[in-house]
Amino acid sequence: MTSVDQNPTPPAHVARIRTFHPRRGRMSDRQRDALARLWSAYGLEIADLDGPFDPTALFGRRAPLVLEIGSGMGDATAAMAAADPDRHYLAVEVHTPGIANLLELVERHGLTNVRVARGDALDLVRAMPAGSLDAVHVFFPDPWPKARHHKRRIIQPAHVALLRSRLTPGGTLHCATDWAEYAESMRETLTADPELVDVHGDYAPRPAHRPVTKFERRALTAGRPIFDLVHRRR
Repeated sequence: MTSVDQNPTPPAHVARIRTFHPRRGRMSDRQRDALARLWSAYGLEIADLDGPFDPTALFGRRAPLVLEIGSGMGDATAAMAAADPDRHYLAVEVHTPGIANLLELVERHGLTNVRVARGDALDLVRAMPAGSLDAVHVFFPDPWPKARHHKRRIIQPAHVALLRSRLTPGGTLHCATDWAEYAESMRETLTADPELVDVHGDYAPRPAHRPVTKFERRALTAGRPIFDLVHRRR
């Protein structure tokens, strides 16, 4: 399979703008143990990719693929994957304790349909074949609230075009945020893409399949509403 890249690699002297903060953080002994034992079986280092990404080789079977961008501590990813065994879940994260925690959950629950990628999700998407994703989840990404940092937001026109190009026809791009201004920006960006259809015509009702995370509970406790947006590729 070949990859059709609608975001060509910029010249070497032009640095890509990161959409995330590189994060390591402190790990518990349990997390360190999980990372040491399980990374070789379930992990993917995005920076080490050389050539097109092959999901069949990574998972050892063919199945629809869900890309989770920014999986945090992995609780939601593990719960969704456990409830949806006929699809693969590829979680991308840069926070080392979160990666380790998801690996531990994969082992604890015997999940065979989860893999964890470390690094820049957009670099991974650029290496994917066109039409290879059944769904993309972008749950509670960094809102980069200061105006001068809006260029770092992952949901912006060029990134959405790239993500959409990797969706299979009928595949979904599902975003969620607790930041009202970012939600409106997301909605404008997603509805402006001519190849995406707003499934609900506005913000979506909270889907039952998206587990409530600790982060989301804190947002609700603080009085911040949650916005879900679900768009489908034509």
